[in-house]
Amino acid sequence: MQKTIEITTTQNVTIEYELAELRERMLAWLLDLVIVVFGYLLLMQLFVMVFGSLGGDGMGFQMIMAILPFAAYFLYHIFFEIWRIGQTPGKKALNIRVIRLDGKDPEWGDVVIRSIMHMVDTLFSAGVIGVLFIKTTDKSQRLGDLAAHTTVVKIYSSRFRYLLKDILNISSLDNYEPVFPQVRNLTEQDMLFIKTVLTRRHRYPNQAHDEVMEDLVSHLMPLLQIEQRPLNRQDFLRTILRDYIVLTR
Repeated sequence: MQKTIEITTTQNVTIEYELAELRERMLAWLLDLVIVVFGYLLLMQLFVMVFGSLGGDGMGFQMIMAILPFAAYFLYHIFFEIWRIGQTPGKKALNIRVIRLDGKDPEWGDVVIRSIMHMVDTLFSAGVIGVLFIKTTDKSQRLGDLAAHTTVVKIYSSRFRYLLKDILNISSLDNYEPVFPQVRNLTEQDMLFIKTVLTRRHRYPNQAHDEVMEDLVSHLMPLLQIEQRPLNRQDFLRTILRDYIVLTR
């Protein structure tokens, strides 16, 4: 049975997310590890090509070379989980993401703690400790998650994905309970623009349309008095459409 977690936002809206499965987290971790190892070896090769050698054979140099792979591994996770808001390339490929237990995006301190605890969870235990904790904790948390008060969730869960044709077929409150009643403050023109953005993003998935969608979400959040940035921007916009149609028809 798929594990879920309920998060109550500051607007007292309870949102249920599916927790990432162990195999998804393991595949994401392996993909990230391959990227880190490949990148590190490539940089070392470029260094040798430019300077002719790695430049030393003393004890201090050997210690630096021993530490560098671990530093690269930690910095990789810290950089991407901050820059991509809880997603490394591996997690993005598996459609999973780190969130805090209060529903907010992970902050610097959370990401640093999670990265440091990788030493115990994955590196020095060959992943055994991480797997045991993910399998046995209620919120599928490894030690790093427990220390940082985070977990990993799916961001393209089928239970939160609405198609536009499904949204437009809704006509009453009989079969749906609105998530954002504040949509009454929006207009028909707002809804038309949201629908246009979603349609164009679906037809032409590229960075330009992603940026338009991000800007739209940023614009709507204060209007709807929403503080936590949605994990899935498309589902958020579809839910707004759905709520508006239900509440205004």
